[in-house]
Order: sequence, then structure tokens, then C-alpha cells
Amino acid sequence: MLIARDKIADFCQVLRDGGQKVVFTNGCFDILHAGHVRYLKKARSFGDCLVLGLNTDASVRRLKGSSRPVNHELERAEVVGALEAVDYVVLFDEPTAEALIEQVHPDVYVKGGDYTLETLPEGRLVQGYGGKVELVRLVEGCSTTNVIAKIRGES
Repeated sequence: MLIARDKIADFCQVLRDGGQKVVFTNGCFDILHAGHVRYLKKARSFGDCLVLGLNTDASVRRLKGSSRPVNHELERAEVVGALEAVDYVVLFDEPTAEALIEQVHPDVYVKGGDYTLETLPEGRLVQGYGGKVELVRLVEGCSTTNVIAKIRGES
């Protein structure tokens, strides 16, 4: 379910008030692959509900270049939101998810194992208010970049 950005803070507070352990992750999730599915299932296992911060099209272009995203943000939101592991999706446009994390205030923040606490400003933010950070090992060879290269015959 897609939640409006201006409603996410109140929405997550209701979840926490109801005794839910809120887990948050974020990313582009442009071309969904097995690595994404496994990562999101693992992220969801750390709590009662998973809120996914999805980069807007403009922020994906800034991060990945002018040829991305392949899929429009509302289509990406629909696809990841249909996964059993994902409970809620919220769009964000900033370079990092720090402002969104301040709104969601998750009990657990999850990112891929290609990050460290030193390279993850959001992680320090979450730890600063007593939340937990989980780094999940990525699936070797599974990436949107690899999928695109394969489609183009580059791999």
C-alpha cells in the first residue's frame, strides 16, 4: 500500500502505538530480481511490518544516471508493494533517506551488506534514538545493473 509522504509519520506512529515493531528500508527497486525479493523477505523478518522508502524517478536519475529508472515510480511502487514482505511504500526524493527516517522513526533500519555503519548516515541517525541497524548480505551477481547488461548482451 502506497502511503503519502505527508501522512507517513502519523501512520507509523499509529503502528507503533498498536504494538507493531516497524522496520524500514529504502532503495530504487527499478527492475525487481531475486536479490531484491530475498533482501526484502529478510528485512521483514526483523519486525512486524516493513515500510519501504522508494526513490522517486528524479532521485533515481540523480543516483544512477539519465537512462534510469527503467520503470516509473508508481509502477515500481505497485510491484514492490505487491510483495508479501512489503507492507507499506512511501516515495522520497532526497539524496539520502535521513529526512524520511525522521518521519518513520523505525525500530529497525535495514540496508544491504554493501554498506557499513561508517558509510550509512541513516544508520547513525537510527542508532542515535535507540533504534537498531541490520546490514543484510546481498545475493552475489543479482543487481539491476547486471540485469540491464544481460538484456543489452553485455554480459
